Amino acid sequence: MHEIEPFYNWQHLYIAAEDELSPFYGVEYSEFSFSNTIYNYYIHPQWDNIGSETLYLKILFVDYEEKYAIIELIGEWNDAINNDIMILKRDIIDELAYYKINKYIIIGENVLNFHHSDDSYYEEWFDDVQDDGWITFINFREHVLKEFKQAGLDYYFHSDGELNQFTWRKFSPGQVFGNVNKIIQKRLT
Repeated sequence: MHEIEPFYNWQHLYIAAEDELSPFYGVEYSEFSFSNTIYNYYIHPQWDNIGSETLYLKILFVDYEEKYAIIELIGEWNDAINNDIMILKRDIIDELAYYKINKYIIIGENVLNFHHSDDSYYEEWFDDVQDDGWITFINFREHVLKEFKQAGLDYYFHSDGELNQFTWRKFSPGQVFGNVNKIIQKRLT
């Protein structure tokens, strides 16, 4: 797991540690000191610790004019033990929402498992973006999406179909947003 790095090809456009509005503003990273772990497996030091023992993330891009954020996750999303959705919602999403971010592209290809608790924070997040925003999960593993669906949480976000096989790395952040937005707008009409 220590070799899985967050996507870095947009760093010439955005770095959360250099964004004064980011929850990770001022964070300094090491390329060589591995200290964060998921179940005793070291992860790359570029991933951001959100206070969960099993879930880390990287804010890859935020556009304050278009009001969207692209966030990549790694680890195990565990609401049952760690209440990861509460940590994600309170410490990251609420911070971004304060600056009017209401469209979220959550990349989950490195999310290995999901464990459900309740839907209150998902519902709150959904309600927060209700006017003209949305939440989308792209490239999550099938078994993880199945767990979300079995818990009835897929009501609160867009996933599946094109969104679950989305080749995003070859695009710029604006193109990723534009393509995802087109897919979602088709679904909404």
